[in-house]
Amino acid sequence: MNLSKIWLSSPHMGGNEIKYINTAFDENWIAPLGPNVNGFEQDLKDFIGNGKEVAALSSGTAAIHLALIQLGVGLGDEVVCQSFTFSASANPITYQGAKPVFIDSEKQTWNMCPIALKKAIETRIELGKKPKAIIVVHLYGMPALMDDIMELSTQYDIPVIEDAAEALGSTYKNQKCGTFSNFGILSFNGNKIITTSGGGALVCSSEETKKKAVFYATQSRDDAPHYQHSHIGYNYRLSNISAGIGRGQMEVLEEHIALRRKMHFFYKDLFASIEGIQVFEEPNADFYSNHWLSAIKVNPELTNGITREDLRLAFEKENIECRPLWKPMHMQPIFKDSPYYGGNVAESLFNEGLCLPSGSNLTDEDRNRISNVIKKIFN
Repeated sequence: MNLSKIWLSSPHMGGNEIKYINTAFDENWIAPLGPNVNGFEQDLKDFIGNGKEVAALSSGTAAIHLALIQLGVGLGDEVVCQSFTFSASANPITYQGAKPVFIDSEKQTWNMCPIALKKAIETRIELGKKPKAIIVVHLYGMPALMDDIMELSTQYDIPVIEDAAEALGSTYKNQKCGTFSNFGILSFNGNKIITTSGGGALVCSSEETKKKAVFYATQSRDDAPHYQHSHIGYNYRLSNISAGIGRGQMEVLEEHIALRRKMHFFYKDLFASIEGIQVFEEPNADFYSNHWLSAIKVNPELTNGITREDLRLAFEKENIECRPLWKPMHMQPIFKDSPYYGGNVAESLFNEGLCLPSGSNLTDEDRNRISNVIKKIFN
């Protein structure tokens, strides 16, 4: 018998997406502008609050790139970046001819370590290379230690970009992730908590910075009756069709967050009596994670030698997708010569960690199959 695939995080439609798409077809708004784009931006603005503006773009990567451009990052500059993340957090630094300086994680949230960040800033300043920006990530939906990071930002006058691609709906001290800093980043890729198939957004601190983002995202066309360009531009705007999917998805965002959190508590119960398995969770009540992905750490010394890879392969045998945690950027071949500050927290997480199926569309049957794998391997 062929078992159906249980995916790590698959798209989950709410039903009304097609209504917005059909409206776009009916009104012939098949372009990277239109009512759905405006409506989606307003929906996001209303949801995240804190007086922020939102520009809908083609991807979260594009959003990071435009944030770096607006912060004046250029050739030879240095940008401090969390090492334990997906490469899209770091790649746009190189688009600008700048150089990444990578920072280790701390053990509570798995995000940027403020102690290592402070050391990096001070060392780079001593070398005459004051960083031009800081990119911090709210990994797997878990908020970073934003009070500490923003304090360092203020102390050293270095702007912060929050990569909240995985953290839509997560909060730190009741404030939405992506709204603490100069710029925030959202992603609506197919595996995110809501999706526009492919897409993202730049969270801006003012209407002016949003207008600049949209200007750059639409090929930097000057205000003239003919095509005139005084700046390099990019084709980064979200289409009206994709934004229609996003509008429908916003109607079920809160439900999707609740269902992702339900999966987290399912894993908490599943592993409660298994020694050597640590489920990734909020350190205290200041943190509220959307639990975009549920993850665990596996300690073979306490599991009778069972490793992260043993678990992954056991799930794979049952056609259940799991994935190791991100391989840190300072360990990637492309960034092997970049400066790195910190210890081995990120490296240990990569070696011991596993992401588990976390979708908001998982069923009781799916959860039973997942449970059976764990019961079998731990007997």
